[in-house]
Amino acid sequence: MNILIIGPSWVGDMVMAQTLFICLKQQHPNCNIDVLAPDWSRPILERMPEVHQALSFPLGHGVLDISARRKIGKQLKGLYDQAILLPNSLKSALTPFFAGIPVRTGWKGEMRYGLLNDLRVLDKQRYPLMIERFMALAYPLKTELSKPYPRPHLVIDDAERDKALASFDLQVGDRPVLVLCPGAEFGDAKRWPATHYAQVAEEKIRQGWQVWIFGSKNDHPSGEDIRERLILGLREEVYNLAGETSLAQAIDLMSCASAVVSNDSGLMHVAAALNLPLVAVYGSTSPEFTPPLADKVAVVRTGIDCSPCFDRTCRFGHYDCLRLLEPQIVIDALNDLIGTPISLQESEN
Repeated sequence: MNILIIGPSWVGDMVMAQTLFICLKQQHPNCNIDVLAPDWSRPILERMPEVHQALSFPLGHGVLDISARRKIGKQLKGLYDQAILLPNSLKSALTPFFAGIPVRTGWKGEMRYGLLNDLRVLDKQRYPLMIERFMALAYPLKTELSKPYPRPHLVIDDAERDKALASFDLQVGDRPVLVLCPGAEFGDAKRWPATHYAQVAEEKIRQGWQVWIFGSKNDHPSGEDIRERLILGLREEVYNLAGETSLAQAIDLMSCASAVVSNDSGLMHVAAALNLPLVAVYGSTSPEFTPPLADKVAVVRTGIDCSPCFDRTCRFGHYDCLRLLEPQIVIDALNDLIGTPISLQESEN
């Protein structure tokens, strides 16, 4: 059985889509799962053993271009038994339709009648989690999802990780690595202040850790802000890799971490899929729809009256849902996950 997945357009969603792939493999162990998705997602898909191949989709997010979708569909004609669509948009249904794939499965979305012939009506009360909405598409209609749910799990190649370490002259060994992910493409209402991140970094560096910062090019200034807030002697233990690595390198390097502190972002889900001890900082959003899925996770948030609002920028201008979340709360959460360090004075006694 050959299955084509029309993949989502965001890093975190693509990571969580692995739960669907796992469910499909459980039902059809010999099936081939191909994922048609933006090229940036290839490093994620290549680290999922359930995926047969990643197919590059050349159109950007939001681009209709019906003729291009028809051309891609014709190239895929006769290759697949089923298509499963994770986006709910009309345009995402065009390529499988033009490919003539016999079974085209997805949730009811933007006027997709006829384009999909296995059209499901979403019951949000029954499937409150995004992964539940993904997983349900692997089964016949109204099938009960069995627990425990599968979790995303990215597989790292040791040789590729060593190459990434060498590329950036990074060393692991005696000094554990704290990864910070201070960015979020969603907007400022997801970004914990650099001042707070810097205090967490200082605490761990004084305990003998090193700090690696990951993110996009847009996050590089935030990484520099964190570094510059540390005194000389500590600053040198912070490596700002935001915007410097490829996504593949970021994933492989992140796997070296002993712990991660991240905003609600795609990299948060990558850290969870690497099963790293993770402190997830939430501001305007909620962990009730897309929580990080790992063994050791601490979700921290203020829970003030106006949060979650799901706004990209604070409608009141104060960002109190993030600003009032004190660094010590995150430090305590980290210590709970990885163990409270013994101070020098305690060790002498």
